[in-house]
Amino acid sequence: MPTYKYLIIGGGMAAGAALPAIREVDADGSIGLIGAELHPPYQRPPLSKALWKGDPLQSIWIDTDKLGVKLHLGRRVQRLDLDNKRVTDDQGDETSFDKLLLATGSTPKRLSFDGPGLNSEKNNSDRAIYYRGLDDYERLRRLANHGSHFAVIGGGFIGSEIAAALTLNGMQASLIVQEPRICARIFPQDLGEYVNDYYRDKGVELLTETKLVDMQPHDEQVTLTLQAAEGGDVRELTVDGVVIGVGVQPNVDLAKAAGLEVQDGIVVDEMLRASHPDVYVAGDIAAFFDESVGERRRMEHEDTANSMGRAAGRNMAGAAEPYAYLPFFYSDLFDLGYEAVGKTNAKLQTVADWQEPFQKGVIYYLDAGRVRGVLLWNVFERLDAARELIGRRGPFQPADLKGRITG
Repeated sequence: MPTYKYLIIGGGMAAGAALPAIREVDADGSIGLIGAELHPPYQRPPLSKALWKGDPLQSIWIDTDKLGVKLHLGRRVQRLDLDNKRVTDDQGDETSFDKLLLATGSTPKRLSFDGPGLNSEKNNSDRAIYYRGLDDYERLRRLANHGSHFAVIGGGFIGSEIAAALTLNGMQASLIVQEPRICARIFPQDLGEYVNDYYRDKGVELLTETKLVDMQPHDEQVTLTLQAAEGGDVRELTVDGVVIGVGVQPNVDLAKAAGLEVQDGIVVDEMLRASHPDVYVAGDIAAFFDESVGERRRMEHEDTANSMGRAAGRNMAGAAEPYAYLPFFYSDLFDLGYEAVGKTNAKLQTVADWQEPFQKGVIYYLDAGRVRGVLLWNVFERLDAARELIGRRGPFQPADLKGRITG
């Protein structure tokens, strides 16, 4: 049975960030990594951004070659035995550990239909892609080499970015969104309406308040059945492929079965330890208490994976450094770009401070007079100022925020 001082379950960005961090504290301790994908750790954001703008595929890889890590790829851990500090994978092999990092990430939510659509195992199609990893990117690239019209389901991060990427690469993209606006959970109404118009101007067929009710393979295409909201008109749309991005589920079943405390994610303390002293957690699955916004939450973004992976790696190697970082997230939408930090919920009170309406400015998200989140719209290198403002108790009035970050 292989035995490691440090064992990592998961092969994504959080794991990739943890590896060099362990080595910063412990240069010699043995490290093993068990990952479900056949690929070593890589960066995910380029799959919906930079690779579609011409960056080479080799730019995504996280360098682990000189860290003395034993990679066990193409394996899924099925059982975690905390009493004996060992795991069992889907090939029946057991591995033991002294310290464990859970970095199992998330799985895309799957659509479900009443009819015999593509959710049926016997009626599946490689033309419907639940977009998440490198294999999904490569499948979509192959389809794009031969097709011209693609449907994108979901108006969140993945949907908005893939619709833009396909359009920039000469494809016709039909973006199907159940909400009235793209990124409706983040953007205030006026900004969301601007983004809707912007996407249409760029050539995207944007179908808002529209629900996908079925999809059927049809020769080398897929036919979608769409329905307008509130029982409205039904129409069909035939495309060369479908990209689905309707959210993810954190992969917490392993932790739950092992008896770790799980709420929305795996509950961690300020050192990113789970409810077992030798188990650490990082990335999508970690439910950490965010002092700046006053609640326990999860974040499913690159900066979270990198910052948490690094902190968890150092702590499991003995650094004992509290995780007090407020991660940010970002997106590129054609020529528009934004960075955001804190709680950016469109249901909160929002205050816009535009230098140029909808082109450059700052959106503040307030709750009881306190700034809980900041969205920097085509404004860059001001994240630290945004974090500092979120850390202040206030109260703030809208007039207090005029020029607060941009000057």
